[in-house]
Amino acid sequence: MDAAIKKIPYGMTNFESIISDNYYYVDKTRHIALVEDTSRFFFFVRPRRFGKSLFLNMLGIYYDINKQDKFEEIFGGLYIGKHPTPNRNKYLVLKLNFSSVATTLEQLEQKFNAYCKMVMRAFAKDNSHLLGEDIVEELEKYDTADEVLGFLCLSAQNKRLKMYLILDEYDNFANNILVDYDNERYHNITHDNGFFRGFLKVVKDYSNSVIERIFLTGVSPVTMDDLTSGFNIADNYSSNSVFNNMIGFNEYEVRTLIDYYKSRTELPHTTDELIGIMKPWYDNYCFSTKSLDEPSMYNSDMVLYFMNRYLLNKHIPDNMLDANIRTDYNKLRHLIHVDKIFGENASVVQEIVENGSTTGIIADSFPAEDIVKPRNFKSLLYYYGMLTISGMEMGEPVLSVPNRAVREQLYGYMADIYKDTADLYLEIDKLVDLMKRMAYKGEWENYFRYIADRLNGQSCIRDFIEGEAYVKTFILSYLGLTHYYIARPEYESNKGYADIFLQPRLLQLPDMAYSYCIEVKYAKRDAADMEIEKLTVDAKTQLKQYAASEWILQDKGTTELKSIVLVFKGWKLVKVEEV
Repeated sequence: MDAAIKKIPYGMTNFESIISDNYYYVDKTRHIALVEDTSRFFFFVRPRRFGKSLFLNMLGIYYDINKQDKFEEIFGGLYIGKHPTPNRNKYLVLKLNFSSVATTLEQLEQKFNAYCKMVMRAFAKDNSHLLGEDIVEELEKYDTADEVLGFLCLSAQNKRLKMYLILDEYDNFANNILVDYDNERYHNITHDNGFFRGFLKVVKDYSNSVIERIFLTGVSPVTMDDLTSGFNIADNYSSNSVFNNMIGFNEYEVRTLIDYYKSRTELPHTTDELIGIMKPWYDNYCFSTKSLDEPSMYNSDMVLYFMNRYLLNKHIPDNMLDANIRTDYNKLRHLIHVDKIFGENASVVQEIVENGSTTGIIADSFPAEDIVKPRNFKSLLYYYGMLTISGMEMGEPVLSVPNRAVREQLYGYMADIYKDTADLYLEIDKLVDLMKRMAYKGEWENYFRYIADRLNGQSCIRDFIEGEAYVKTFILSYLGLTHYYIARPEYESNKGYADIFLQPRLLQLPDMAYSYCIEVKYAKRDAADMEIEKLTVDAKTQLKQYAASEWILQDKGTTELKSIVLVFKGWKLVKVEEV
């Protein structure tokens, strides 16, 4: 690739390096003025890996008093460079990223204080020409984060200087406590004399004088609710339509990015083709009920992941899902169920996997002890990017699975729930081997027999697997765990799907030979043979219609389509037939 072509800034959060080292940057600087004019104390939540940290790094450089001589060099080619605000390069910028504070509970306060003091020492050194040459030495007299922050604020105030405080991933280590420990220990750091609450109290105390602006961001509003009595000054603009497009990429921005590289190098796919490949996996996020008519948002991290790999070798990545984002999604698993029962939150996930959506009011904030309540759990799934706003129904937002990247994670969650609540363990290696034979040899029956035999052998799972919807979800969850097919449930399209269409991943595996339409029918345990036969006939009729449809002929590609009927009687698979 020509050296003049801009590089893809995948995983990068250093804004100045992106600009100076010739990386491609999607210009988000027009939002600076909007934030500045909206609130002095700005609170904003978005899912992980959506570009929050890069935005904050850009914001910090824009307002940093020490960067004013480099303003034209850094921002000259961007929107804000041509439309600067009166406050540019006006503040001492203190930026803390609490994702760096990850340790055991016993060491958490110590690590928190050590991290904050390290960052604030660097801040003092960078600003010693303004705060006084002895500022770093004086700082060493203080030990805790709140003491050091108080000292710096007082020093700035004495010099009539103003500060801009940026808190990135403010909820990170507190959420980790919820994952690894319990509500009581979490309560200890965010309430009463808890060190985190004490730190934010200092922020609040100086917000009337020296801390003129704050930008606070994270993944969820859980901690904020718990800290309200100690820090109740930040306005939450996460669901405001004006800022729907501030983090992430819209389709225009993705197209512009692709067009840039197509104009400078030979690519085997058109822009429309690449959009068509990325869109089902990374798009369809909406963060405001007032933005439903606007272009939906792509996960920017996933777009850059894709383009980084695509530009390297000019073909579609073997894995459409970034492994880093899997790790982030895993942090939700502990909240789905809390013991050896199929809890309400597991039922919420099952409903979402079955239908592709649910309804519920999105909570602006909620305390940690209420996080397991289903109404808040839906909100948490939304904040983590597992659900997005897709419409309104009877006065409530419709919360839908945004894309295939998320749906694959939900399949994994359901498989984990089955394993943990009913000791139902299916060997993934065996499933992969059986599906490989489905894909290349057309030997499909052994796969379904294996799943059904394991289901039939676990009596305790029957309490929540009995019923048509549950059986379909069970089958779908395991079909979605291997890399040969995209397991597409009927709700993905309004064109008339079978219960499950296994779309071959021909972009990655062009030599696959078979694709599958699967119709799942269910009868109660006492159903007569005549009912089973009628269900089988109905399923075959439906499958013949699906197999002749235009979308099947297109999406099956070069593969031979097989249509399979699965009929369950209770939790037993009693009919397995090919049409």
